[in-house]
Amino acid sequence: MTSVFEHALRDDFDRLHPQLQRRFGVDGERDQGCIGTGVMDRVWRGAAFTAPFLHLGTLRHVLFPETGTGVPFTIENYAYPDTYGRPTLTFVRTFQVRPHRRRRFDATMVYHPERDVVIDYLGTTQHLAVDLDVSVDRAGGLLIRSGRQTFRGGIGCPATISGEAEVREWWDDGFHIQVTVTNRRFGPLFGYHGSFTAAYVPGGTPVPAAVRPLRENPRG
Repeated sequence: MTSVFEHALRDDFDRLHPQLQRRFGVDGERDQGCIGTGVMDRVWRGAAFTAPFLHLGTLRHVLFPETGTGVPFTIENYAYPDTYGRPTLTFVRTFQVRPHRRRRFDATMVYHPERDVVIDYLGTTQHLAVDLDVSVDRAGGLLIRSGRQTFRGGIGCPATISGEAEVREWWDDGFHIQVTVTNRRFGPLFGYHGSFTAAYVPGGTPVPAAVRPLRENPRG
């Protein structure tokens, strides 16, 4: 199975740093998954009025209101074909925001062949589908920007309540990540940046049920 990002980037995939090529080339054959473990230098949120909105996100493992520095986290990426046959890659991020509290941010990235686009399904039930624009920067890093957003059922998400995300991953003696979510009207909503190391799960290893969505969305 060709990986989600190889589908999306085509020849540009070879411009990624070799470490990123392996990480985003996870396809269920050589590597079934990539498990990142590290520390977020900072997890932040916007103004106080964003807290209730972020708290609602905890119900579906999307966003959360806690902030902090030196936050331990893991990111679990597993490749598999979903029930509709689409190449899929999990993005399950777990943040140890307090000594006795963890928060998860679940997403499932799917390559949609008919539309030739990567769709990021957010949450445990894939209730929000986000088109992604993926590219490679001059340093061989991966840049992801969000685009059209639709709720389950095909209803468009109004720009006034949607978050525009930008994700950058790069290699510099280790993996680094920076995520920013903003709103056109209300400004910065949420974000984090940090670094991690990666371990690879051999191809053919069963994908844990805990990282798969409870329900899949056939729409794109």
